[in-house]
Amino acid sequence: MAWIVGVDVGGTFTDFFASNQKTGAFHVGKTPSTPANPAQAILTGLKALCEQYDIPQQEIVRLSHGTTVGTNALIQRKGSRVALITTSGFRDLLEIGRQTRPHMYNLQIDHPAPLINREHRIELQERIDAAGDVVHAPTQQAIEEAVEQVIAADVSAVAVGFLFAFRNPDHEQQVARVIAQRAPQLAISLSSEVQPEFREYERLSTTVLNAYLQPVMGHYLKTLEEGVASLAPSATLGINQSSGGLMSPARAREFPVRTALSGPAAGAVGAAHVARQTGRQNVITLDMGGTSADVALIRNFKIDLAFDRDVAGFPIRLPSVDVETVGAGGGSVAWFDRDGLLKVGPVSAGAEPGPACYARGGDKPTVTDANLLLGRLSSRGLLDGDMGLDPALSAQAIAPLASSLGFSVERTAHGVLGIVVANMVRTIRTISVERGHDPRDFVLMPFGGAGPLHARDVAVSLGIRELIVPAAPGIVCAQGLLVSDLKEDFVISRRFTLDQHGITTLSGALTELKARALEWFEQEKTPVAGRQLHLLVDARYVGQNFELAVPVVSGKTLDTSDLPGLTQVQDAFNSAHDTAYGYASDGDPIEIVNVRLSASARLHDEADTTPPDTQVTEPVSHAARVVFFSAENSVEAKIYARADLMAGHTIDGPAIVEQLDTTTPIYPGDTATVTPDGHLIIKISAS
Repeated sequence: MAWIVGVDVGGTFTDFFASNQKTGAFHVGKTPSTPANPAQAILTGLKALCEQYDIPQQEIVRLSHGTTVGTNALIQRKGSRVALITTSGFRDLLEIGRQTRPHMYNLQIDHPAPLINREHRIELQERIDAAGDVVHAPTQQAIEEAVEQVIAADVSAVAVGFLFAFRNPDHEQQVARVIAQRAPQLAISLSSEVQPEFREYERLSTTVLNAYLQPVMGHYLKTLEEGVASLAPSATLGINQSSGGLMSPARAREFPVRTALSGPAAGAVGAAHVARQTGRQNVITLDMGGTSADVALIRNFKIDLAFDRDVAGFPIRLPSVDVETVGAGGGSVAWFDRDGLLKVGPVSAGAEPGPACYARGGDKPTVTDANLLLGRLSSRGLLDGDMGLDPALSAQAIAPLASSLGFSVERTAHGVLGIVVANMVRTIRTISVERGHDPRDFVLMPFGGAGPLHARDVAVSLGIRELIVPAAPGIVCAQGLLVSDLKEDFVISRRFTLDQHGITTLSGALTELKARALEWFEQEKTPVAGRQLHLLVDARYVGQNFELAVPVVSGKTLDTSDLPGLTQVQDAFNSAHDTAYGYASDGDPIEIVNVRLSASARLHDEADTTPPDTQVTEPVSHAARVVFFSAENSVEAKIYARADLMAGHTIDGPAIVEQLDTTTPIYPGDTATVTPDGHLIIKISAS
């Protein structure tokens, strides 16, 4: 039994990547998503994949899943009804927040309304100080009364968040015990478990979001587990986290907020895997799907993490892959704004009705329609011809734009692509140039169904001269799930100065965190050989308001003897500060506010995929068609099937490479080479 499967649920398609760990053989599949019940697409698509490629269902040992259920519930506000128990005087904290505007230059935009009505935010007379000492203990009667109010509110979940509970969780745990006794049907989220860090607003917001999602995710996972158990009885189920690692379904039920950025995280993990295979250590990823594009930075084969994100306008403070998103996808609609300028996105035609060329009733001009009109997409359609596209409908949709501009439909279509490229370039600059990184030092890796179609123009705009197009670009997120490690993050929020005494404090924190990590390893029954520990600190100069996450040391066991000396830790922080802000001050005192330990367990072993030593022949094109690579002129481009390309093959542009999950244009003057792992390396001409 050797088959493992990664499943990524997107807004338009649900993607599958199945791999045999013994032979290295892999198969990919796509099926339309079912937003009303995402599990339906997973189960029907998995069954179809097994039937198409003769994969014995009983030989599937693991199914790794990236889910958008939590994200969609937040965006659509379709979570559960929640109550909050908090410290007396803090019931309005969710509305007060940080008193910052959502948009600096727009006074009309408001923060989203809190997920909990004010009458369901219940205050409790209790207080713990910043050192974790009890100032005022709640009485049993006060706790009972607060729980009675929760029960009377007729809610499905309850969040409990007390001031300084991250230093001492006793009061939260007392309340949780009473809730479990009086109302065992309620889902409970404690801030001391969901996010045990300082900054009370972000901690409370994250805890409320977790409670809001618990019943929704619990129901979804129950449906999915039952379906997978019936279809693939030997398979264990792993759920992807925003931090780029897997967790068990039980953990996902307890902490569903960790899945809020599950999909983009899987894409970054898959991209890092491809980067290692091709030996390109610095990569900018461009994951462009039907609705949006996600971009991320990979340095030295490692994915950057962020700890302050927001989803649907709500702040979340948890480790997550540092991904920026822009409303630029294949379904992005082109439209005229009130200023008379042509815009593309963020509105999308989605999966239903989809772009006009889908012939499903959509009549809005989209990016996909523009690509079809320019010959970059084939009228034969998507999904290897199973989903035909109608150029006449695309021309009909874009004609009103062309008429208003006084251009031909082809030139208008090229302009639409230029706008969507500019949107993505601007977003890439926020994660590169604005953070001290020169894009010219990176390789661009496009994936997603639409990424390779636009990557060349994006790269040229950024001064990048090389592209990596993965072997299955539309399935990279699913592949990332397949190669993801089991992962858990632990944190101690403790403020101390980084001096010799501080190193001793750091050593004690490592001992405490390691004990918790070892307990988790045993609970999850992870293989000893694949275990890894990574120690980080959140540090800042004394007097600063925000901190930077700084890696300290990594290893399989991490004893206190592995800790670097004071000077090395200080130098690591100064280097990180110089990269982020352009300067560092060697003489200023540094303080640490959080100590983090990331524990991971490798689940995936690479099979030997060395290709046989055979004579490489010239690649053979199977057709040709007219393609507009520029706004004015068209050229005849050879059409190649990606499945026919072998390691060592070289293709000179103009050409189009077609496959199940995407289309890759090779511009005139550019050269594409196939790597031993099946990836395309495209060298962009200097002209």
